[in-house]
Amino acid sequence: MHLRNWLDNYLDADAGVDEAWIREHRGSSATAEGVAQWREFIEKAHRNPAPHFCRVVRSRAEIVGYLCGHEEDGEGGEDREDRESITLGPMYLLDRAQGHGLGGSMMAEFLTWAGPARIRLGVADCNERAIRFYRRHGFEIAGERYLWRGRLPTLPMTREAPPTADC
Repeated sequence: MHLRNWLDNYLDADAGVDEAWIREHRGSSATAEGVAQWREFIEKAHRNPAPHFCRVVRSRAEIVGYLCGHEEDGEGGEDREDRESITLGPMYLLDRAQGHGLGGSMMAEFLTWAGPARIRLGVADCNERAIRFYRRHGFEIAGERYLWRGRLPTLPMTREAPPTADC
């Protein structure tokens, strides 16, 4: 699903993002080893949810979406209140599964898991639908566009931690 989503959404001849480049940078997710690594990550997230989050959405037996995230290195602990920053990603939902509330449900569960931490992500700047989705969930563009792996134009987005009430 991961590779298919990239091939469906991120081809950009002007940026040099063609099928060969995508397969070079994302193709391992479609190999037996890549699938095994994802399964291991998902199982790890279920066993130890403090530093990792991963949810998979299925339609019958087929995976149609997932959302993963993790505490940024050097932070965290068991108490969610102590986390300062979380990275969201990857998040994908096949086109045919969009518009039914699945993405919003995954995001709500992720935001609950993240607690009051600042959340960061990168989104392809050509993916207007994803940018609108993230904005609806409190994310804002947080810097200049950069080239992911030297080619894919990407926008950094952040959802700041809510202010703490001083009592």
